[in-house]
Amino acid sequence: MRNRAARSEVKTLVVKARRSLTEGGSEAAPTTLEAVRALDRAAAKGILHSRNAARRKGRLAKQLAKVAVAAPPPAKGKKAPAPAAKPAAASRKK
Repeated sequence: MRNRAARSEVKTLVVKARRSLTEGGSEAAPTTLEAVRALDRAAAKGILHSRNAARRKGRLAKQLAKVAVAAPPPAKGKKAPAPAAKPAAASRKK
């Protein structure tokens, strides 16, 4: 009974992580990391069995890897636009 709140929190974080992974948002990695940490804490406290936590973490990692592969890689040879250069007179101070 007393571990119900912690177990519920872990389940909620795992569901949020799965949802962010399926949507493919930019928050996928941080929410997955948060869920993995919660699973580790629950396993350490004995709220979840260690193998149960490991299985859930593996599934999340597998989904995260799939999303990472599906994301387009950055274009090679193209760099981000350089910031606008300041005028030479304004940058000199005497």
